[in-house]
Order: sequence, then structure tokens, then C-alpha cells
Amino acid sequence: MRVQNHSTSPDPRQLRRAIFTGAVGSALEYYDFAIYGLASALVFGHIFFPSLGVTGALLASFATYGAGFLARPFGGLFFGSLGDRKGRKLVLLITIGLMGVATTLIGLLPAGPLGAVLLVALRLLQGFGAGAEQSGAATLMAELAPPKRRGWYAALPFIGVFSGLALATITFRVMQLLLTEQQILSWGWRIPFLLSVVLIAVAIWVRLRLKESPVFKTLETQQQVVKAPMRAVLRDARRPLAATILMRMAETGSSTLYATVSIAFLTGYAATQAQQSAAFAQIGTNAVLLASVASVITTPLFGALSDRVGRLRVYRAGALFCMLWAFPAWMMIASGNPWLITLAIVGGFAIGANSMLGAQCAHFTELFGNRYRYSGVALSREVGALLSGGLAPLLGIWLTGLADGAPWVLATYTIVLGGITLAGSWLSVETRGRDLTLLQDAVGQPPRHRAPGAILIRENKHEG
Repeated sequence: MRVQNHSTSPDPRQLRRAIFTGAVGSALEYYDFAIYGLASALVFGHIFFPSLGVTGALLASFATYGAGFLARPFGGLFFGSLGDRKGRKLVLLITIGLMGVATTLIGLLPAGPLGAVLLVALRLLQGFGAGAEQSGAATLMAELAPPKRRGWYAALPFIGVFSGLALATITFRVMQLLLTEQQILSWGWRIPFLLSVVLIAVAIWVRLRLKESPVFKTLETQQQVVKAPMRAVLRDARRPLAATILMRMAETGSSTLYATVSIAFLTGYAATQAQQSAAFAQIGTNAVLLASVASVITTPLFGALSDRVGRLRVYRAGALFCMLWAFPAWMMIASGNPWLITLAIVGGFAIGANSMLGAQCAHFTELFGNRYRYSGVALSREVGALLSGGLAPLLGIWLTGLADGAPWVLATYTIVLGGITLAGSWLSVETRGRDLTLLQDAVGQPPRHRAPGAILIRENKHEG
């Protein structure tokens, strides 16, 4: 049995509220992660790891950055399962609180070894909360949106991603303009983390007024809620899991390389040229800011394009662009020319990575069946983020160091990520306009000899 009224006649007020709450949550998440990434590239080495030397401190800083990605799959496992059992709204309230509290407390940490230990702990908590935030926003938005425009609507909450990234970059840029380097290292770096409390308050207020997803309500009404959805995902949804994890590699990896590693690369470039690292750091932050603003426009447009030509066409085109753009982009970044640096980062981030993100928001949601959709999307997104975005800074800086700062290393790494994503896309299928009340996945077959609905009813009786 399927119910489709929620898809054909969505509540406009709920749709607007879901867009706003998703955008605010994504803004907080990416404000958190962007602030942390920028601080890792610019100040954390001096504050928490001064005894390790320049390269060692930078690696240690990005290791703590990667720790957040390490925690995200566990957050995805826990909160994804909770979202499939108790609903989307509850999870979105909890995750926003966890992320916000962790970010605010980072701004209160003492310098030195004790602060470094607490920094890792808070980064893990931050990542644990973020593990289901974007997945929940994308899932809820896709379930509320009209099927013919699902790509457009599902991508809209991710405007918050780039708004958060832009806000974080602006905050650091203002500090660079108003404060000396010594003032930033002494106390100014705390300001961006403490300011996140404002976003927390707004996000919680909006989410308290949000209604539950009608698709989840359908699942509850038909008594088809699975008690152990994550176990069902791992047993029955291996192909969509593999496809989505691999498809995350170029999108998350490229965005991390262009948004954070490029700034660290520019700082290292300045050192080799005996120039002021602060000047090149400012060039990098300006370029990331412009790329973030551009992405507010490009991401939903690519989502809308996927409504017209299909999710996979847009996704594969984005992966190919990332691969073709890699060598020119990193050579432009290595040139030291501000205009070329900006062009490279805007192209790689706003067009390459985010063309894939625009199609991904609806595509991943459509790939999984209704009984464990949140769990499947959360697990695949966060494992993919760990393997790409979590490792990208460490691998990128380490490999570049081995090659004495040669930009071809980062270009090659970007191409490899694009190739992995292309391979993953061939495990997937086109999902544009799929009915989200269907219980089975878009790829693969349900267990033999039983109808999908019968499986769920039986599992529910057994597990409940």
C-alpha cells in the first residue's frame, strides 16, 4: 500500500519551514566545521601544538579536524537509526544541540596540552552530532517536496552549508582586518566559536515548530517501522550503500581540499617564497568566501538541473569536471596570483564539488527504501565523508610535504577521488521522481520469496 498525497500536494507552510530549518541547521554545522578547518589551518598549531614545529603542528591540527569525521559515522549509525524509529524531527533537535554546545565550548578551551586533549573530545562530540544533521535535513526535505521538483527542494537546505562556510570565512576575514596576528593567537580565535550560540538558539526555536515527515507518518500508520533499521540496511541495502559511499568521495574530498587544504598550501607556498604567510592566508580565505557565495546559487541550480536531465547525468558530469579541472586549478593556486587562485577555488568548489552535491541531495534519499531511509542516507554520507573529507587534509598535506610542495600531488589526489566517484555512480541507477513511500531500494532486489511489505510486518512483529 502506498500513500502519495504528501508528494502531490505538499503543505506550502511546512515546505518553507523545512527549507528554513534545514538551512539553519546546515549553516550551523558548516559554520562549526569551517571555523574549525580555518582555525586548524591558521591558529590551532600555534595554540595547542607549538612544540611540534610548523609542519608537525599543522598535521596535528588537521588530525583533530579529521577526528570529527571519524565520529560522524557513529553519529550516523545512532541518530539515523533513531530517526527511522522515532521520527526525523526529534533527531534534528538533538543533533543541532550537540553540535552547537561542542562548538561553543571550544571557544573556552585553555591553550597547551590540556586544551589539546579537550579539543579532541569536543571535536568528537561535534562530529557525532553532525553525523545525521545533513542527512536528516535532506531526507525530510525530499519527503516533503513535490516529486517533479525534488532535486531543487532537496538542495535548498544546503544553501545553509555555504552560508555557514561564508559566515565562518567572513568572521576570520574581519579578525584578520581588525586584529593583529598576535591578538588573534592570544584571544581573537575564540570569538567565532563563541558566536555559534546565536545560531543554536535560532535553529532550536525553528525546529520546535516543525512537523513530522508525512512519509514517516505513513510508515507508522501502516505499522511498518523497523526496530533495528541499521541492521536492516547492512543486511539488505549493500549495493546502495556501496554506491553512495563511493559517490561521496569526489564531492566531499574536493570541497575539503579547495576550502581548507588550499589555504594551508598557500601558507606553505608563502614560506618557500620568503613572503608573509598572513597575506596568502587572506587571499585564500577571500577565495573560499567567494566560492561559498557562488555555491549558494550553483547548488540548488544543479539540483533543479537533475530534475530535468536526471541525477546521474549531473553527478557524473560533476565528477568529470573535477578531474579535468584538477591540474589547471592546483597550478593556478601554486602561481600565487590572487585572481588565478580565486578562479581555481571557485571552479573546483562551486562548480565541481557542488554540482555533485546538488544532485546528491535528492538522489541518495531516493535510493533507499522507506523503512530505513534515514539510516541508509546517514551511514553512507558519513562513511563517505570520513574516507574523503576526513582524510583529505592529512593525506593532502603529507603527500605535498613528501613532494616538497609540488602542486601536482594535490591535483593527482583530486583526480583519484573523481575516478572513485565515477565508479560508484555505475553501481547506482537513475531515481528521478521515485515514489518515496516504496519500501524496497531503487537498486538491488528484496529478499527472495517474500513481498517487501510482508518482510517488514514480520520483522516488526519479531523485533518489536
